[in-house]
Amino acid sequence: MSGVLELRIALTVDDYERIVALYRDGLGLDPAALWVTGEDRAVLFDLGRATLEIFDEPHAAVVDALEVGQRVSGPIRFAIRVTDVQASAERLAAYGATLVHAPVMTPWGDLNARLRTPDGMQITLFQTIASPD
Repeated sequence: MSGVLELRIALTVDDYERIVALYRDGLGLDPAALWVTGEDRAVLFDLGRATLEIFDEPHAAVVDALEVGQRVSGPIRFAIRVTDVQASAERLAAYGATLVHAPVMTPWGDLNARLRTPDGMQITLFQTIASPD
């Protein structure tokens, strides 16, 4: 056992309200905690199970090529499993995300769509469709 109990990712953003609305309303996440002290604010969303993927540059290029057709993501990209990729992508777009690439079927049986949030974060939405052969 590693002793690690939880992974938290902390994003510092310029347009707090817009980015909170994107994750809260666009993805339907419920705030698990709110911190407000004077003029500063923070929110914690519980996304359930977390994993940490570490790619070398060639692997990142392979994933970008599969999902987008070219190398476009930065050093950090979120991959969020959803029940309906198309509906989730549409909701995120309604809250300011832009579609980088329409959903594509991956060789491992996931339907993946790539979006970019207003603060520049790239998000892969994925839905498991079938087991790979």
